[in-house]
Amino acid sequence: MRASTRFLMASAAQASRGLTPGPMALLPPIPLYRRLLRAHRKFLPSEMRVLGDEYVKAEFRAHRNVDNPAHMIGFLTEWQMYAQKIEGDSWVGEKLDKAKIEKMSDEQIAQLYELMQAIRKRDSEGGEPEL
Repeated sequence: MRASTRFLMASAAQASRGLTPGPMALLPPIPLYRRLLRAHRKFLPSEMRVLGDEYVKAEFRAHRNVDNPAHMIGFLTEWQMYAQKIEGDSWVGEKLDKAKIEKMSDEQIAQLYELMQAIRKRDSEGGEPEL
């Protein structure tokens, strides 16, 4: 992540000089990680927070040594958009974008299916109602 952090700072410097109309300023990995955990603490019910925290920690740990700047920008952009949705409560009832589903690997689709099954099982057992 270190090499990509330098790349992100360089692109932010270009945007501030007016060379490119940089869209959204990306947070570096550590501040974004903290923001995500803070958003979970403030905006999610405890059961969802535990699951979300574990997932965020696992994903950031898995991407710790990625050196491809394009991959890191995509990773950080998606997580930053997720944080904004959690903080703005716009994620409730939102459906997954079909284009994102088509880009997922078979393993990711299987994980998504397992998550759906766990949520349905919890709901059928009288757990918290769906948000």
